[in-house]
Amino acid sequence: MSESIRPESDRRAALLPTLGFFSATMLVAGGVIGSGIFRKPGVMAAEVGSPEVLLGVWLVAGVISIFGALTNAELAGMMPKTGGQYVYLRRAFGPFVAFIYGWALLAVIQSGSIAALTYVFAEYSTRLILLPEASPELVAWVLHVPVIGDIAPFREFGIKGLAATIIIGLTIVNYLGVRFGGVVQNVFSVAKMGAMVGLAAAVLLAPGVGSVANLTTDSVLVHPTGFAWWAAVAAALQGAFWAYDGWHKITYIGGELKSPQRDLPRSLILGILIVTALYLLLSAIYAYVLPIDEMARSKLVAADVAERVFTGGGRWIAVAVMLSTFGAANAVILTSARVYFSMSRDQLLPASLGNAHERFHTPSASLVLQGFWSVLLLFSGTFDTLTDTLIFVSWFFYVANAGAVFVLRRREPDAPRPFRVPGYPVVPIIFVAFGLVYLVLTLANDISAYRQAVAAGRPALLNTILGLALVFSGTPVYWYYRWKSGAKNPSTGASPS
Repeated sequence: MSESIRPESDRRAALLPTLGFFSATMLVAGGVIGSGIFRKPGVMAAEVGSPEVLLGVWLVAGVISIFGALTNAELAGMMPKTGGQYVYLRRAFGPFVAFIYGWALLAVIQSGSIAALTYVFAEYSTRLILLPEASPELVAWVLHVPVIGDIAPFREFGIKGLAATIIIGLTIVNYLGVRFGGVVQNVFSVAKMGAMVGLAAAVLLAPGVGSVANLTTDSVLVHPTGFAWWAAVAAALQGAFWAYDGWHKITYIGGELKSPQRDLPRSLILGILIVTALYLLLSAIYAYVLPIDEMARSKLVAADVAERVFTGGGRWIAVAVMLSTFGAANAVILTSARVYFSMSRDQLLPASLGNAHERFHTPSASLVLQGFWSVLLLFSGTFDTLTDTLIFVSWFFYVANAGAVFVLRRREPDAPRPFRVPGYPVVPIIFVAFGLVYLVLTLANDISAYRQAVAAGRPALLNTILGLALVFSGTPVYWYYRWKSGAKNPSTGASPS
């Protein structure tokens, strides 16, 4: 939307620039490292059936994420404002694309991330404590949604209940101040990275724990060929991209960094490089310790690897994963509410969401709305349903965001760019092309899995369709607020662009 739609005078309390470069980098790295590297390798191994291909998937996902971070860094340097990608898309493509992106964050991408991360926190806690469950009648109850599929809200009720408690608690923490939330993030980011390096060192120093042969021995059960191989790689990439997802979240709080033009690009690039190095290290450790078929049967791979190193290792790694997912959930909650705050101040969401708390200078109403919806999403599905849905939707906007670099280079060639994408236009072109191919393969794989589930009489859900339905459900909301804004400001609000 045009900048003129913003109110000429807005005397509401503002968000304050309080975060430095270290906190920004920890938000990038800590916001990315959550549950994926601990939870997804088993699912990915079951798809590809080859340790070499599995490691290749982690490497490709890392390189593509680095390309995405480099591309995003140019936009971050140009527009170091609260709202991040929402601001970039608005400037490049207009208000509708920007609004749909922000709505997608609230509807599924970021709220779904919060739900999934806290779900894994609670799932790993079952190695330490016994969680209560709902009655068999409630567990068996399923809500069928036409076209989309089946939803079982009371399945794994104990896990979901604990996860909901964590969402509420972290929302309160970030309600009380961005500096408080930043301190929490720094502590948990350092702790989780230390735990990852510690696990790798323990494996390498323990005699006879793994075997180099495991790194080259393929599955005896899984041998995808032809299109099935590409579909398997796409499915594995879905897991890897979930693990890498979140490198862009730091852009949402550009207005709260002390030196955003300098620190946004630097923290983006350094943060994702740290993550990629750690992921490749840990993935190689997993494959070194566990044969591919054993890894494919493992639900909690990191814990199973730790048990091989020392007695009680599974409990130790469970605590490490809980720290990791707790910190990642905090990063998502801290950053994402700033997008809805910015949308409200552009008169595209209720005005209350654009209010900063008078005392704490946080987007308090946006945080509460985000927490409430995250809890509802949590009870809508399992971990894999949530992550598969949100990653598919996320990549639509990652591609659009990379396209914004081309649009703005052409439309605004003389605009200040403190950071320029190295290797332009090759780097963003590779990122966009990869993203489009990935989306097509993911959609095809999802449809195939849905048909197989239906044929076998199992509960089935079209994750891609669910995600798209949630995203475009915001269209009438957009036009309502465009109409409302135009009615109040006919000279500035009537134009749709």
